[in-house]
Amino acid sequence: MEWDIAQAFQEEVRCPICMETFIDPVTIHCGHTLCRPCLRLLWEEAEPPARCPVCRQPSQQKELKTNIALQSLVSIARQISLQQFLSSEEHTCCTHKETKQMFCEVDKSLLCPHCSQSPEHEAHRHQPVDSVAADKRKMILKEMDTLWEKIQENQSNVYKKRKIINQWVWYMNVQKEMTQVFYSGLHLGLQEEEIQLSEILNEKGRVIFLQLRTIETQMVQKSSDLRNMYQELMNTYQKPDLELLRDLEDTLERCKSAVLFMPQPKKPELIPPPIPRLMDNLNCYRVEITYSPLIQNLEELDYVALSGTQEFTSGKHYWELNVESFSSWAVGVFRNSIIGINPILNESKDIFLLFYGRGNIHYSMVTTAPLLPHYIERPVSRIGVFLDLDNGSVSFVNAAKNSLIWRYPTGSIHFPVRPCSFCW
Repeated sequence: MEWDIAQAFQEEVRCPICMETFIDPVTIHCGHTLCRPCLRLLWEEAEPPARCPVCRQPSQQKELKTNIALQSLVSIARQISLQQFLSSEEHTCCTHKETKQMFCEVDKSLLCPHCSQSPEHEAHRHQPVDSVAADKRKMILKEMDTLWEKIQENQSNVYKKRKIINQWVWYMNVQKEMTQVFYSGLHLGLQEEEIQLSEILNEKGRVIFLQLRTIETQMVQKSSDLRNMYQELMNTYQKPDLELLRDLEDTLERCKSAVLFMPQPKKPELIPPPIPRLMDNLNCYRVEITYSPLIQNLEELDYVALSGTQEFTSGKHYWELNVESFSSWAVGVFRNSIIGINPILNESKDIFLLFYGRGNIHYSMVTTAPLLPHYIERPVSRIGVFLDLDNGSVSFVNAAKNSLIWRYPTGSIHFPVRPCSFCW
């Protein structure tokens, strides 16, 4: 009868997913209880909405709390299993006729209380097997939580990398088209050089694309490895106490190795080739800009905002700004009206800026109207601004490297504008 009751009790503390004794049981809103690790793995791979695996009701719970009462029953169930395990003749000391209930952490063996105090073992660390096993399971849970965070972090990086790859393909296509339009608009008449420039961009874009794909593959493989490690920790947690204590050290060592080297997403960076005769041509349209404060009470701001005194209504104009001494800056043109306090967050179609900084945005270099990230080499000294009102466009160039950063599409500007600059 006692055996039947014990068996029934053991059945009541089994997870319906893994069919093993609960690991950190959590009860969801429908009333069913499952292992937290099982639910994590199940819901991560399931199509939304998340559903209870028992009754299939949808669940909106994001934060799952441990069922403390059931966790206590699980602890009792494990103690019952341990006592059944230790009650066999195999685990009775032949010398002292007592149960071997002390675990020697040096020999990884069970000893009776008298043997644990013998000269052979007295210098070793030993504890009651149920106590040390409970402590080790708490350690495993902690490692599983840490590992799960790494799994989520890596999976988030996989999604980011795939997004960057898609953006990179789009960006390179736009760069090629934009460069060709910019090249033709300068009337350089260098068709052979234009073809070579396009080929260089193609090759550089292809190389970076392959690098991005390689990192993505490494991340996907890492996700698989981390999940396998997570499953191994689950399996170790479920082992009988003595087996768990003997195997845990190696398992934890592999877990630490698994999270030691995590592939990280890297932002691609295009180093565009120099354009022949670029500066010679742009300098034909060079103008000197006189600046005045754009916003009053500048001492209350954390940056300097300046506006050019000239207003341009037609023609082609080129000017440069030295940004070498600034950690963050923005240059461009705007319709003759007041710009908001924070230029980079202003998505007005009347403001055309190239911004570089390390603020709360994901990318280090963006243009406005619309807000667009750029995967291109950071200019470190002179920024050139080429305003072509005949075509309704403005371009930004890396004057120190004779290369194009970005050209707004033809027809983007159809109103008088003034130069502006911001620096931090």
